[in-house]
Amino acid sequence: MLRLGIKYVTKKAVVPVCFFLFLSTNVRATDNIWQFDPALEKIYNLILNLQTDQAYTELSHLKNANELHKMYVQTFLETVDILITEDEKRFEKVHEEIHRRIERLDQMPTSAETLFLKAELNLQRGFNLLNLSQELNAVLAIRQAYQATQECIKKYPSFIPIKKTYGVLQVMVGSVPGKYQWFMSLLGMKGSVKVGQKNLEELRLSKSSLSTEATVLYFTIKGFINQQFPEAAAGFLEILQKEPDNRLFLFLAINMLMKDSQGEEALTLIQNLDKQSSGLAMAYIDYLHGEALLEKGDYAQAIPYYQKFLKSYKSQSFKKDSYFKISLCYYLLGDKENAKKNFDIAKTTGRATADPDKYAAAMLAEGTFPNAKILKLRFHTDGGYYKEAREVLKTIYPSDLKETKDMTEYLYRKGRLAHKTQDLTGAKQFYEQTIDLAGSEPWYFAPNASLQLGYIYQSQGDAVNAKKYFEKALSYRKYEYKSGIDSKAKAALEDLKD
Repeated sequence: MLRLGIKYVTKKAVVPVCFFLFLSTNVRATDNIWQFDPALEKIYNLILNLQTDQAYTELSHLKNANELHKMYVQTFLETVDILITEDEKRFEKVHEEIHRRIERLDQMPTSAETLFLKAELNLQRGFNLLNLSQELNAVLAIRQAYQATQECIKKYPSFIPIKKTYGVLQVMVGSVPGKYQWFMSLLGMKGSVKVGQKNLEELRLSKSSLSTEATVLYFTIKGFINQQFPEAAAGFLEILQKEPDNRLFLFLAINMLMKDSQGEEALTLIQNLDKQSSGLAMAYIDYLHGEALLEKGDYAQAIPYYQKFLKSYKSQSFKKDSYFKISLCYYLLGDKENAKKNFDIAKTTGRATADPDKYAAAMLAEGTFPNAKILKLRFHTDGGYYKEAREVLKTIYPSDLKETKDMTEYLYRKGRLAHKTQDLTGAKQFYEQTIDLAGSEPWYFAPNASLQLGYIYQSQGDAVNAKKYFEKALSYRKYEYKSGIDSKAKAALEDLKD
């Protein structure tokens, strides 16, 4: 239980979010805006571009640097390494270093800067622990960050940088699923996605050197938490107009485009990112490349990217899902032998903690391959290949839908296609039919249909029905993607209050 719902977003979401939650900054003792020192700004930009080796070199040669600035940049640099590589052995050493830096901060006179750094270092420590599945220790570290942030706000309300930390913590705690809120309250933590976004918005519109960082945070939360993927994707594309070669910004834009069913645009950016060969290796981009090609229908081309990901990614997350997706690619290509081979490997590989792995585990447990036509409909719709999705839809007949689950998913997929192509009347109808047919079955189709109905009614200004369906989405128990759907429904309900 002590996973605490901090994993309220899927690992898919956590990975990109973690990359920038801790971007370093430079502070002068009396600077409430926080301007960058030129030398540290250079290192900051190297880390932001995931050029960690060069950043380490530059940092080691830095002379006469402000101790607090260097402490933060060093920690940020190490955190990026851990979050990307998920190297547990390296984390043990880094964890000790962060502890020593926090102890050093405790020895200094209390100031806005020391409190801010205590909050940030503990937050970084918490996300490292969370990413390595040490949930209880992660929550305790995040609580320390929360306490330092509250003290900083109380004593130094005009200190602008704390809006970043405060905003992130408010979003985190505010989007924890309802069943875990009692534990957050027990720890003395309260949060609000709305308040968090407001603080980040204020920071991103300020003259602070942190404004770009706050913008990145703002649009990522708008996407992964609020499900406003069109706005999030547009926000990142605007950022890329200023820095088209920044690897982190490219990575985040790819994620948002794929979530917004803009698969072809995502593939273009993946090609741009592949050209930026210097810097920290990004194995996860190979996974996304495989996903994008699978959605497009290029099954043979998708397989090598999943295989490349499996060879280079150190964590066990997404490995079950990757083997399952390879199996599906072979299945859709008509290669039954390789489909069965990878299906069996997927059963015993990886761990089912990330949402895609949980869904894969549930499918694998059924022991049979999904309906091929519905699979194609699903992938084409997810990737934004609506013409292809409609063509597949024409080939599906009642005789193809012998099982209740297949019929339920068929209605759900029709709802998703109608929704994404702005046929809201049709989307409502198919979502309602999905809910009715699914009943209390442990499938995610009905919960997400409820969530999507809430979004439709919210967009139409019907708060009563929006609230009804968001609450209905929260009422379902035990199904794949529950933590993510719950956090989105909760954030939406909070938004309705205003």
